[in-house]
Amino acid sequence: MVQIIPSIIAKNQKELEEKINLLDSSANIFQLDIMDEKFVSNRSLDFEFLLPQNPQLHFEAHLMVTEPEKWIKNYWQKVETILAPIEACQQPGKILKFLKNKKKFGFALNPQTPVERIKNFLGQIDQVLILTVEPGFYGGKFLPQTLQKVKVLRQLKPNLDIEVDGGINTGTIKMAIEAGANLLVSGSYIFNSKNPKKAWEDLQKIINANLK
Repeated sequence: MVQIIPSIIAKNQKELEEKINLLDSSANIFQLDIMDEKFVSNRSLDFEFLLPQNPQLHFEAHLMVTEPEKWIKNYWQKVETILAPIEACQQPGKILKFLKNKKKFGFALNPQTPVERIKNFLGQIDQVLILTVEPGFYGGKFLPQTLQKVKVLRQLKPNLDIEVDGGINTGTIKMAIEAGANLLVSGSYIFNSKNPKKAWEDLQKIINANLK
């Protein structure tokens, strides 16, 4: 199933709620960008945030933090899916053991990180997130060469959920789908537009056209 996942950067609870409310009648899954201003040079959702108790809405946490193990231990129950940066995981095997049968889990790979870094874990994870921009802010430059990793992963594990994150808009989404991604994260294109709902719908139209 090919899905658009709006990504949320928020400095406070009000901003978080506003962004969810802009799209909750369209999108049913959101990515929460958790940033500690150490792993990347930005802060987001580094507070005790609350999520709407709506069974139709689903959330995944994309951790861009220096201690993903600590965040997982404290907050794993908040979301349905957790994506941790392999570059910051000191003991990835321990994370996998802790979350087994609790949550969906996957590793995120920064643009320079090769697929080989997570190859030994592919049988134990549900998802892989490929960063297609340098992480940390909305509106980074799309890096088309990172899509090669999507192609490699799709060959290695055909049924894996492969997510691309960064620079996804009406001009790049088709490339990501053709490379083999089935989860498409879009932040700046949606939330920096004058009409976020229409921006989401424009991306959905492209998905529908490519699936015919």
